[in-house]
Amino acid sequence: MTKRSDLEKKSCGPLAGFKIIELAGIGPGPMAGMLLADMGAEVILVERSARRNPLSDGDISFRGKRSVVINLKHQEGRDAFLRLIQTADAVIEGFRPGVAERLGIGPKEALSRNPRLVYGRITGWGQDGPLANAAGHDINYIALAGALFAIGHADARPTIPLNLIGDMGGGGMLLAFGILCGLLHAKQSGHGQVIDAAMVDGVAILMWLIHSLHAKGNWSAQVRGTNLLDGGAPYYDVYRTRDNQYVCIGSIEPQFYSELLRRLGINEHQFADQSDRQLWPHLRNELEKVFACRTRSEWQTLLEGTDVCFAPVLAPDEVASHPHNKARQTYWDIGGTLQPAPAPRFSRTPGAVRHPPQCPGQDTEVILKAAGYSSEHIADLKRTGAIV
Repeated sequence: MTKRSDLEKKSCGPLAGFKIIELAGIGPGPMAGMLLADMGAEVILVERSARRNPLSDGDISFRGKRSVVINLKHQEGRDAFLRLIQTADAVIEGFRPGVAERLGIGPKEALSRNPRLVYGRITGWGQDGPLANAAGHDINYIALAGALFAIGHADARPTIPLNLIGDMGGGGMLLAFGILCGLLHAKQSGHGQVIDAAMVDGVAILMWLIHSLHAKGNWSAQVRGTNLLDGGAPYYDVYRTRDNQYVCIGSIEPQFYSELLRRLGINEHQFADQSDRQLWPHLRNELEKVFACRTRSEWQTLLEGTDVCFAPVLAPDEVASHPHNKARQTYWDIGGTLQPAPAPRFSRTPGAVRHPPQCPGQDTEVILKAAGYSSEHIADLKRTGAIV
């Protein structure tokens, strides 16, 4: 784990020079903003209140962003927001469909002020369709896209994969990708556009391989826990160790499978055909017995770094101590909070975390002055409640 008490400032990052206005939200929108900020973009977080939800206070996704508090229900507050986007490259907005329009800060108003603007919208169901205005969360989006059904054991209910698939992979990363595509197009054409990033669409994209395997007859869509990548194959699964910890193996390729059997002392002739599903229950029984004979640490000593495709199953509070993560400085300690370092890594323009999360409204005056407001005008906005 690398400490970053003196945060890196030497790197500008590949997105240096881009300005992003992020309307405060939860989950995927803030994640997209964090990814862009880590890569050098100036991200201004527009918050609606000087008080955050206690669950959001100190949120890692606020790192590297500046904060301004604007009352978007106040006409002068809306004017201030629209003035900010005049010099911005992109907006991140995660309201329900129609909310931004009713506030008078939707794509029509924004693009009229700045025709090159990329207006990135993130929702669960998308901007249209029968469910567009329904409430929902990650679990609902991954259910509708088939991902939730496919995860878990055959004899059990589906397993909830945290909120990694819908909110983060199919949401935050999809939105960041869409914004970057929009920025490239705007640079080439001079025209901005609206990005409709829906988490249900993002999860559908993440399921591409499962659809490919199913189309070839290599995946049972109706029965989970019986396939190659869902725990059905005994050589791609998780096993309990003697000390009640867990290890995982992913010996899919024939040469890796052969290495697994050899190193574990399992009869290679008896289990030579790894595609023979009739042998899978017997092989699983053998693997369970073998892995239960040693501790997780002992298995790390024996198998880590080999072509078995092995890893210990680490708890979140263990990951920073693993030698590989330590060597790559995958986790940083910033202000006493363990968090992932910016990724991916760039050889010429590495990303950086410029500062920890700011207090709500910490940069309001500085940001509005940069937008052309005088000290007197800012004082008036405070008095009227347009800003905090």
